[in-house]
Amino acid sequence: MKIGTKSVLFGAHCFFLHPWFVALAWWKLYGFPWDIRLWFAFFLHDIGYLGKPNMDGPEGETHVELGARIMAFLFGKEWGDFCLYHSRYYAKAKSAKPSRLCFADKLSFPLTPHWLYLPAVTVTGEIREYLKNAHTADSAHWTPTGYDKRKWHAQLCEYMTNWVGQHKSGAEDTWTSTDRHARTESGVWQ
Repeated sequence: MKIGTKSVLFGAHCFFLHPWFVALAWWKLYGFPWDIRLWFAFFLHDIGYLGKPNMDGPEGETHVELGARIMAFLFGKEWGDFCLYHSRYYAKAKSAKPSRLCFADKLSFPLTPHWLYLPAVTVTGEIREYLKNAHTADSAHWTPTGYDKRKWHAQLCEYMTNWVGQHKSGAEDTWTSTDRHARTESGVWQ
């Protein structure tokens, strides 16, 4: 079973857990999500990880496309773009602004308790890719964490909280690189 499939079934993007944390983040950022289309987006935005051999590699980067196609089919192009641009990387690579779903998705990480998140990504094996990427990270916003899962998770939560806080009002995203090597080296995700 491919790593992306495992992530959707019982890992970081678990279809029966992750959407609830995205909804909670949405509520914190924008108020309660009354629109049913938001709930579809919460549950569909990461479905494209199914069958992907990596999380942050060239295949994993395209995970946004399947959920976007489904949302566009169901609710129109605007909702397709809403899902498509939930990835900071994908939005920047396409010269688009991240959607509001992006901010809720990124804030969902700090809202997911480490005692739930870390066992999930350990069982799927995702943690190996995440820690490898974070091992050599060095930037103004990220310090290398080595292979300490708890330290990595704590820094990821802080990073995502700070990124959302600084960019949700529309500030230019100078933190996210579209250079795959730089992103892999930075240890932080889409």
